[in-house]
Amino acid sequence: MNNNICINKYLDYVKKMLNDIEKTQKENIKEASNIISRCIQNKGILHVFSTGHSHMIVEEMFYRAGGLVQVNPILDPGLMQHEGAIKSTKLERLSGYAEILIESVDFKENEPIIIISNSGINSVPIEMAMLAKEKGLNVIAITSIQTSSTIESRHESNKKLMDVADIVIDNCVPRGDTIIDVGSTDQKIGSVSSIAGIFIVQRLILDIVNNCYEEGKIPPIYTSANMPGGDEHNSKLIYEYKSRVRGLY
Repeated sequence: MNNNICINKYLDYVKKMLNDIEKTQKENIKEASNIISRCIQNKGILHVFSTGHSHMIVEEMFYRAGGLVQVNPILDPGLMQHEGAIKSTKLERLSGYAEILIESVDFKENEPIIIISNSGINSVPIEMAMLAKEKGLNVIAITSIQTSSTIESRHESNKKLMDVADIVIDNCVPRGDTIIDVGSTDQKIGSVSSIAGIFIVQRLILDIVNNCYEEGKIPPIYTSANMPGGDEHNSKLIYEYKSRVRGLY
């Protein structure tokens, strides 16, 4: 296995994947951004949820330079690897867990929620989508349609996240997530779902902000807390939404 060949193959694949997302998902991203921008302009909140490695995509949208202030991350430590990777894998498959999580979230009717799950088959993301819809939210899924279409759901309904969501954004990630063969074995390296997910949410933010500007309404956006005046800029914006954004304090 030539290392340079692997690196070049990975770079080429990522470039093609991002171009494929832009080419095939542009309309879905636009539809989602329209819903989110309307909510933000009306002082609403965008909720974002995921499990496992995909929680990094939730964090990408939250409290960072260039990020929207009106983002409420639903981040449960039990569903992340840092408190036990095996435990988190078991919990994301546990029916009823989403119902416990949702009790502490301040949802308002017609607000959007983005749910990220590469496979789209585990119980917690699927149930979160179902419960959010029951509460009148607009559910936006980021998932791999190729993966989800070829494996069975772990939810008792046999539905997958893409079956429940109002809008589905395909991350164009291949089955299994990895893209580089390791010798003659069945093993592969070079995961791409995090790159795809982060690109999609940043792409959404670009559209959302553009929509707001076209309406003459500048959305509240974080600046880097490490730049001069950053803390002062952010604190003024945070004050208005701190009661609804659970991760701020």
